[in-house]
Order: sequence, then structure tokens, then C-alpha cells
Amino acid sequence: MSEASGSAFNPKAALALVLVGAALFVILLWAMGTGAGAGGANNGGSHAGGKGLTGYAALADLLERRGYAVSRSRSEGRLDDPGLLVLTPPHYSQAGEIEEIIARRRRTGPTLLVLPKWITSPSVPGLSDSKARKGWVHLLDAKPAMWGNAVTSVGNLDLKIEERRGSGSNWSGLGLNGRLPEPKAVQTMTSGGLVALVRDGNAQMLAGYLDDQGTYPMLDDLAGVNPGNADDEDIFPVLIVAEADLLDNYGMADRERARLAVDLVDAAMEGERLPVTFDLTLNGLGRSANLLTLAFTPPFLAATLCLLIAAIAVGWRAFLRFGPPRRAGRAIAFGKQALISNAAGLIRRTRRFHLVSGPYADQVRERLARSLALPRTADAMASEKLIDRAVAGRTERENAFSVLAARLRAARRESDIVRAAQDLHSLERTLRK
Repeated sequence: MSEASGSAFNPKAALALVLVGAALFVILLWAMGTGAGAGGANNGGSHAGGKGLTGYAALADLLERRGYAVSRSRSEGRLDDPGLLVLTPPHYSQAGEIEEIIARRRRTGPTLLVLPKWITSPSVPGLSDSKARKGWVHLLDAKPAMWGNAVTSVGNLDLKIEERRGSGSNWSGLGLNGRLPEPKAVQTMTSGGLVALVRDGNAQMLAGYLDDQGTYPMLDDLAGVNPGNADDEDIFPVLIVAEADLLDNYGMADRERARLAVDLVDAAMEGERLPVTFDLTLNGLGRSANLLTLAFTPPFLAATLCLLIAAIAVGWRAFLRFGPPRRAGRAIAFGKQALISNAAGLIRRTRRFHLVSGPYADQVRERLARSLALPRTADAMASEKLIDRAVAGRTERENAFSVLAARLRAARRESDIVRAAQDLHSLERTLRK
């Protein structure tokens, strides 16, 4: 192998460049797959990502701190997941869409529907309010949702927003009581298809559950009613909260209202410890899954990690051979010496030394014949006699060459062949001086 030429790049710098580039590429794929670069959910909306007055980020955070498995879903496929689903649809939602979600979940898990109330505008930091932060809102007006009486599965809710004064601004339910955060605009419902869980000071319903054919012993006990003629134990309850300020960030500012929110969640689960999913799709924050999303989601995440590990292994192997490729030399070099060396190596490996003894004696004879200017027409025996005569004239040795050549041709052991070849070579050197 020949030596590699010097490289224009430092191997460590090249490795750092490759590692940083690969890490940034993986981060880019992850951001595209998970939607991390699409902006946060804190847009001032009335959902679990909103940190304004009408958002529900505080409730989601409180449940997480109390040990619940809380997720904020942007996928419509998560609407059918087991556990408690919290729906916080805005005013512009479609009644048919909400109806379909509730109907589909009756045998999957409980549903908590929080009705919208406030009409808001975003607070602009440094403009509308110098202390405003991202996601904060101004409360402009209170208005019932137009779809409130169109969700057939819960019936006509008969929503009303009225002002409460004095004791009318209080609330009570689930063994707790307190004051409403905004008595000037209290939203109530008077549906006959619901059983009240929380009422205001005027005995108007603020929160309740659907009175259907399900069996809900814990809810019935909290509401103080006798169980009806329930005959279906497989369906889950549907809770509806008309007064959003009992659960939103505005309401979480009070300890009693925060306790009420947690108790409502526990009641919806009928005392079980279920995962809680806050839906964001109805608030316009849905995101459809793609191949990149699946690549970073179990069970496909395992395959993605295997590919990353394989890529790291390939990259490491490439780094170990960093630099220009080494040029391999010729297997058989040019020149007589290389050819002779290769031939000798082949004979040595095959241990066929006796095959070269005869040709070597013949080559010595031919060289001596040319050196002594012997006739070219003479045969081998005549040439050897003439060489013997020349040897006798110089060294007084008779038949020296023919004897040594015959001994070389007859040798079979390696040591005998080498010794005879050395003697013959010594004789050749003597005659050619």
C-alpha cells in the first residue's frame, strides 16, 4: 500500500462538521414531523393551550400536578382514545361535529363538554397593555353559543347569560361553595335532560350530567338524586359545564373553584384513574399525521432509532478511513527481478524444487557455452564435454561440470538441490572470470 497524500482538512474539524450537520438534519425532521415549528398553542383561544383568561392551561397543569396523565391532542384520531375527553369548542363550532364526537364516545370513555361564553380580543404587548403577555386577551362581551341548542344528544340546553347580585353570585355543588369570578355575566342552562351538579345562588344549573340510561352511582350520589331506571352499564357519562369561568384560567385563580374543577373531573371518571385528553382540534389547532409524524411515534419510533444507529455506525466507519484513498501497488511488479521473485515464491509455496534443478543446470550450460564461444551446433552432451575440458584446463579438475550438473538433476531434497546449485554456480563464476 502506498502512503496517502496530505489532506486539506483536519479530521476533527470534518467530524464536528458532519456531526453538527447530521444533528441539525434530525432536529429538522423531528420538528417537521411533530409540528414543533408550526407555532405554539398559546394564541389566546379557549382551549388547554391558551394562557389567557378564557383558556384552560391552568386546569391541564393542575391535573398534571395531581398525577393525572394529561395530553393536549391536535389529532382527530385521538378523539376515540379511552379515558376522559375534555371538549372546549368555541362559538363558531358546528353542532353536528360535536354531536358526532359525543355519540362516538359513549362506550369509549366519559366526556366533559365546556360551553363557551366570552367574546375576546387579543391583548397586544406594549400597545393595548404594557403588562400584557403573549396569549392574554380582553373580555369584550358574553354570548351563548349558537350551537348550544342544536346538539341533539344533550337536548335543548336553553342557555342564558344574566347578571347576578348578592347571594345570586354564589355557586355551590359537590360539597363545595364559593363566589363566581364575574357576576355580571353568568351563563346557566335549564335543560330537563340534565341532572344538576353545580348551581348558582338562584338555583340555576351551572354544571350537570346527561340523564340517560347509564349507571352513574357516584354522580347520582353527588347530585343527591336516586338512581333512575338505568339498564345500560356500558355507557359512560357526559358532563356539561355551562359556566366556563368555573374551569378556565379566570376561575382557577380561586382555590375553591380549582377544587371544584378537580372534583368534576373525578366525578366524570366515576372515581377511576383515567387519562385526560384536552382536545384542540375543535379550536382550529388540529394537525393531520404524515410519514414524518409516524416516524417519531411508537411503534415506528423503534425503526427510526435503528436507522439512526446504523447511520452513526456507517459515519464512524467512514471517519476511520478519513482522507484520500490509498492506492494499492501492483500484485506483480514490473521487471525481471520481480518476475523471478514471484516465480521463486510460487515454487517455495508449492515445494516443487526438483522441477527447477534440471532447467537451472541447462541454463548454466547455455551461459557457459556462450561465454566460452563454443559451437552453437553442438548438442548438450558435446557442450558439457567441451565445458569439462575448459574446466580441466583452468582448474585441473576432470569432468567437473558434467558431474555437478548430473548431481543437481538427481537431487530431490531441498538441501541437496541448494548445495548442488551453489557448487555449480561457483564453477560458473570461476570459468567466467
